[in-house]
Amino acid sequence: MGPSFNEQFEQHDVWRRDFSRRLRQLADWLSSHDLMDESVRERMQRLEAQVRTDKVMVAFVAEFSRGKSELINAIFFAGYGRRIMPASAGRTTMCPTELGYDAALAPTLRLLPIETRLSPRGLADWRALPDSWREIALDANDGAQIAAAIAKVAEVRAVSVDEARSLGFWHDELPQENPPQTAEGLVEVPRWRHAIVNLPHPLLQHGLVILDTPGLNAIGAEPELTVNLIPQAHAVVFILAADTGVTRSDLAIWREHLAGTSDSAEARLVVLNKIDTLWDTLSSAEQVRAQLQRQRLSSAETLGVAPEQVLLVSAQKGLVAKISCDDVMLESSGLPELEDALAQGIMGQRQSILRSAIGVALAGVRSETARVLNIRRRDLDDQMIELGSLRGKNAAVIAAMRQRIEHERDEFGQCAAKIQAVRAVHLKLLRDIFDRLSAKALKGLLADLVHALRQKGLKLGVKKHYADTFDRLRGVLDEAQANATEVQAMLAGTFRQLNAEFGFSLQVPQPIQLDQFVLDLVRIERSHVQYLNVGNVLKLVQSEFAERLARALSTRLRAIYESAANDLELWSNAAMAQLDAQLRERKRSFSRRIDAVDRIQAAASGLEERIAEIEEGQQALDSLSEQLESLTLSLRSFSEPLSDDDASASTPLPLPVQA
Repeated sequence: MGPSFNEQFEQHDVWRRDFSRRLRQLADWLSSHDLMDESVRERMQRLEAQVRTDKVMVAFVAEFSRGKSELINAIFFAGYGRRIMPASAGRTTMCPTELGYDAALAPTLRLLPIETRLSPRGLADWRALPDSWREIALDANDGAQIAAAIAKVAEVRAVSVDEARSLGFWHDELPQENPPQTAEGLVEVPRWRHAIVNLPHPLLQHGLVILDTPGLNAIGAEPELTVNLIPQAHAVVFILAADTGVTRSDLAIWREHLAGTSDSAEARLVVLNKIDTLWDTLSSAEQVRAQLQRQRLSSAETLGVAPEQVLLVSAQKGLVAKISCDDVMLESSGLPELEDALAQGIMGQRQSILRSAIGVALAGVRSETARVLNIRRRDLDDQMIELGSLRGKNAAVIAAMRQRIEHERDEFGQCAAKIQAVRAVHLKLLRDIFDRLSAKALKGLLADLVHALRQKGLKLGVKKHYADTFDRLRGVLDEAQANATEVQAMLAGTFRQLNAEFGFSLQVPQPIQLDQFVLDLVRIERSHVQYLNVGNVLKLVQSEFAERLARALSTRLRAIYESAANDLELWSNAAMAQLDAQLRERKRSFSRRIDAVDRIQAAASGLEERIAEIEEGQQALDSLSEQLESLTLSLRSFSEPLSDDDASASTPLPLPVQA
C-alpha cells in the first residue's frame, strides 16, 4: 500500500513549493537577460499562481447519522487527539461547513445566519460581506476550544411552519420530506446557512478544502450547494451505514445530487461506514466478512458503481486506533484502504492536471524566449556579414554604409504604423468576442430561463427552457471559437506580409481551443436537469427556491465565461507579444549597427574590435540557449510523476499532536 492521503498530500505540497521556487529562478534568469516580455511574464505569473494556490476540495455527503463527521475526524483530525467535528449522539452537522485555510485571515469560524435565505443574494455574494457573518476566533493550539466552537454548526432553532416554508425547509407539495413538528406546531431548522472554518491545520495549509454537507433536507434547500459546490469538488465521498445499506433517503441524495457530479470514477467513493456494528461474538469472522461483502455488492449494484468504489470502514474505530496508536485496530477499521483510495484517486488526478498545465506553459515560455534569442542571433549574423564587407574599405564607403543604415531605420519606421493598424483590427475583433462573453450578455442569454423559473405555479416546461438556454450558451462559445479562428487567420496573413517586407520571423500562434468550457456547460446542464428530474420540480413552485436556483446557475456560468475570456486574452497577448519583441529587437539592432560604424570611423582598430565583440555575442547567445534548454527541461522533468522510490523517499510534514 502506498502513502496515505495525508502523506501524499503533504508530498504534493512540498513538490508545489519546490516547483514555485524553481519557476521564480527561471523568471529571475529571464529578467536578468532581458528575455522577460509581457507575454512570458503573464504566462509565468499565471502558472506560478495556479501551482501555488492549487486547492483540492473533498466533499463528504451523507444523510443524517451515517457517521460522516466522524469519518472526517478520523481521516484528517486524529492528530488533535480528540474529535473536532461534532459527531457524538444527537450532535450532527446541520449546515454546509467548509474547512480550509487562508493565511491572510485569522483562525476563525464564520457562521452565516439562516435568515439570509430571505434575501435575494446568493452564497457567493454573502462571502463578500464579512459583517453579515458571525465570527468566532479559534485557538489553533487548543483542540478543545476548536471543537467547542465548531459544535455550533449543529445548532438549530424552532420556527413556525410559515417561516420554515419561506426558508425552504417546508414544502406543501412534498409532505413526506417535511421535518417533524413539535407539540407546539413548530419546526426545527438549522440556525446557520453556511459555515467557513479558517484553521492552520497542516493539510488545510497545504491547500486541502473539506466540504462537510448536511442531510437530504438541508442539501435540497440550498441549490447553490447542490449545483455549484458539490459538482466542483475534486472528489465526493458518499457515506452509507453498513447495517442498513442504501436506504430510500440515501438513494435520493445519490440520484439527485451525486450520480452525475464527475466524469471520473476515481473521484467518487462510496463508504459503508460503521462496519463495527456487525462485529459480534455470535457470528464468526467469516460470517461477518460474507455479510459485509454482500452489503458491498448490493450497494454497488443499487448505486450503479463498481464494487471496488465501495469501501468498508469503521470511522469510530479508525479514529480511536489512530489516537491510541493501535495498528491492529486501525487495519481492521478499513481506514487505511480508504485513505489509499483518496490518495491515488484524488491526488493522482490533481497532479496530472497540474503537470499537464505546466508542460503546456513551459513549452510556450521556451518557444517565445527561443524566438527572441534567434532574432538576436540573426541580427548578429547580419552585422557580422555587414562589418566583414568593410574590411579594407575607405572612409567614404564606411560613411555610405552609415547613411544606408539610417535610411533602413527610417523606412522601418513605416512598419510601426502598419503594426498599429493590425493591432487596432485585432483588438476590435477581440472586443466583439469579449462582449459576447460579458456578464451583461450572459444576463440576456439567461433572461428567458430566469423568467420561466420565476413564474408562479408548476413549471412543467422548465426543462425545455434549460435545453434552449444551454444551446444558446454553447452557441456563444462556438461563435467565440469561430471568431478566434478568424483572428488567427488574419494574423497569419499579416505575419507573412511583415516577415516578407521587414525580415521578421513572426509565427502564427496555435489556435485556441474552448472545448473544455463547452464540456463544463454540458456538466452544468446535466447537474441541473438531473436536479429537476426527481421531485424538485415541485419545490420550484416556491418562488424563493426557484430564485436561489437561478442565482446559483448565473454564478456558475459567469465563472465559466470569465475563464474563457481570460484564456482568450492570454492567447491574444502571446500573439501580439511577438510583434512587440521583434520591434524592440529591430530598433536595438539599428542603434547597435550605427554605433558600430561610428566606432569604426573613430578608430582604425574599431572594425576588428567590433567583429570580435559580435563573435563573443554569438557565443553568449549559444550559452543562453543552452541555459534556457537546461532550465526548462529541468522544470518539465521536475513536473513528471514521482516514482514510488522517489515518493517514499520524500519526507512528509508531521501532523501536530494537540493536547
